[in-house]
Amino acid sequence: MIRISETDDPVNICYDNVFKAVFTKDSPESRGALSKLLSAVIGRELTVISITANEPAPDSIRDRQIRFDMNCRADDGSRSNVEMSLNPDKFEPVRMEFHVGRLFTGQDIRGKDKSYGSLKAAYQIAFLVNGRFFAGDDFLHHFEYYDKERGVPLGGRTRVITLELAKLDYLLDRPVAEMTAPERWAFYFRFLTDKEKRDKINEIIEYEEGIAMASEVLMTISRDEIERMRLESEFKYELDTQSRITYARQEGRQEGRQEGWQEGIRKGEQKGWQEGQLEILKLLESGYSAEDLKERLRAERGR
Repeated sequence: MIRISETDDPVNICYDNVFKAVFTKDSPESRGALSKLLSAVIGRELTVISITANEPAPDSIRDRQIRFDMNCRADDGSRSNVEMSLNPDKFEPVRMEFHVGRLFTGQDIRGKDKSYGSLKAAYQIAFLVNGRFFAGDDFLHHFEYYDKERGVPLGGRTRVITLELAKLDYLLDRPVAEMTAPERWAFYFRFLTDKEKRDKINEIIEYEEGIAMASEVLMTISRDEIERMRLESEFKYELDTQSRITYARQEGRQEGRQEGWQEGIRKGEQKGWQEGQLEILKLLESGYSAEDLKERLRAERGR
């Protein structure tokens, strides 16, 4: 049985690219760990039979792209999209709703032997590392369509499942045997790199076969200096890109405010000029001569 020693330094599995590298590697351990993870979160035994994405699943993380989507098909035909989000955006809930919809409607039910009844369940599963999105202390939520007034579920086949890792402090003193399977997985993800929790992490590894499989893959990656450096480089690139986008947005807002202020002055001056012209026309129409207007203007300037 694998154990993580005090001197081991595993790569943080909460990094999106590390998470995907662990669970999409072409090995029995990786595929077995993913099947156990899905089974724990969804609540029934599943076996992942394929992983599909915008690109073929590479054998080495050296070829993996940061935006590699982890879309899985299980032996019962259900589809799942599993993601680890280190710093989820405020629109994360609606984003998950959008993607589970695409996952569900992407099924092909054309053909004389198929109907809407042929559609299989679709799950959008998100591990949210930082931030709290939903009220209360419950870290695990299963969302589906239902009648809000009467609390009647539609009974459809799409689910959004979220696990908020920031809400796990209540597990610090709970024995591993008393945790649920989703709690053990969530605790493992959040506290894996915390050396003070290393004993409890090893207890969880010993208790959960799927977590032991994931740990074998993760430690292989962590001890390979080339792969580790590549992962760190990818993560740095992702953070740098995110920072540049944020900075550009802030600069754009600042420039927008400056341009808006200048445009306001220009419009104010323009409005003042137009009102002045109207006032001159009214005075001329009322009988004032050009000399009278000049004299009035000199008098106003002398005040």
